[in-house]
Amino acid sequence: MSVPGSQRIAVIGGGISGMAEAFYLSARHEVTLFEAAPRLGGHTATVDVTAGGERHAVDTGFIVFNDWTYPHFTRLLETLGVATQPTEMSFSVHETERDFEYNGHTPGSLFAQRRNLVSPGFYRLLADIVRFNRRATRDLQAGRLADGMTLGDYLDRQGYGEAFQRRYLLPMGAAIWSASLDDLRGFPLAFFVRFFRNHGLLNLVNRPQWYTVAGGSRAYIPALTAPYAERIRLNAPVAAVTRDATGVELETHGGRERFDRVVFGCHADQTLAILGADATAAEREVLGAMPYQDNEVVLHTDTRLLPRRRRAWASWNYRLDRRDAGDAVSVTYNMNILQRLHADTTFCVTLNDSQSIDPTTVLGRFTYAHPRFTLDGQAAQARHDEICGARTSHGRTHFCGAYWRNGFHEDGVWSALRVARKLGCDEPAAPPAPPTAIPAHHLLPDAGPGDMG
Repeated sequence: MSVPGSQRIAVIGGGISGMAEAFYLSARHEVTLFEAAPRLGGHTATVDVTAGGERHAVDTGFIVFNDWTYPHFTRLLETLGVATQPTEMSFSVHETERDFEYNGHTPGSLFAQRRNLVSPGFYRLLADIVRFNRRATRDLQAGRLADGMTLGDYLDRQGYGEAFQRRYLLPMGAAIWSASLDDLRGFPLAFFVRFFRNHGLLNLVNRPQWYTVAGGSRAYIPALTAPYAERIRLNAPVAAVTRDATGVELETHGGRERFDRVVFGCHADQTLAILGADATAAEREVLGAMPYQDNEVVLHTDTRLLPRRRRAWASWNYRLDRRDAGDAVSVTYNMNILQRLHADTTFCVTLNDSQSIDPTTVLGRFTYAHPRFTLDGQAAQARHDEICGARTSHGRTHFCGAYWRNGFHEDGVWSALRVARKLGCDEPAAPPAPPTAIPAHHLLPDAGPGDMG
């Protein structure tokens, strides 16, 4: 494919995918970024709160990344000179009504509820964890994870106990992808196991070091957008895009404007809505197979949403109370642990459990949409080249977004880079490598990527 010269390119969407896309492309092209909201960032959403006379920047969407599976995002931060700090990624499950809880970070937190020391059921849960980690790893390496099998099919066929499923594996996956337990059972099996292996979640030792952006995740936005800051349009929703042989035309409340190309960095469903009747049959099939779901997020200080025993408090805290398998995930992030906030007040971010939170403790309410992953969606991801770039009938349309892979910040950057390389751009040369992180050693695998957004 021939490398284009400098062109006028419109990028739609000001989340991590769109901002990274515009950053990469601006090295060669004139890029204009359109964002419907009054701010940039999307799920990169930091809120200023004051407690005890001190101000804190608390993340409510994207929170953490690691040194194993975020290579492009890490390189971006290093290139931009953005400061980061190590964090702890521990995971707890609690069911207050049945007085059950544990935090797998250390032996002391694992048996925070002391009666679990003499509970045969709890030891069966631990045995199933070890068995799943070993069996799933072997089956993945041997190619025995059928493409058409779901996680739920696998767990049932292998005879994993209800406690392991309901009180460990499914809650951890649900917390990672902001999904229900039923959604997790419907996940593509190979996708799930490969993701867990790549993130060290099938290991008892040798796992990645996790980090947060110092001062809140929004701290990277000014440096990332500096090369094209004068061509950022906020409060500028794109109503329609039409394409022809010579270019593309965007319609906003400000009128119509032509560009040589357009890159959709917004969600799949938003992209389809903008394309409207101009969407091709292939675009409707592919993008329509990758749905989203809304999750309600509340920033608050009500510690009743955390485990009853303080030694069971973790970075991520999954709550089982009064929830059926089809209900939305209820997980509370302890932001003091995750962001290393030095405050007497404990700041919490909770998904989908607002009715349980004391309204006098609420500091903010938000809604974030997260991609849902299904077997149909996995097949659609493989059709990216069919609708992106020169292989389409229009040849001037490109698509990026975290939904094209695993749904997290690294995936948004990766997908932006994939498009940028088609248009003659690449990521900057790697800065000098940082010192090697000391491997983490915990009793149970801690939580996963925790993008949350």
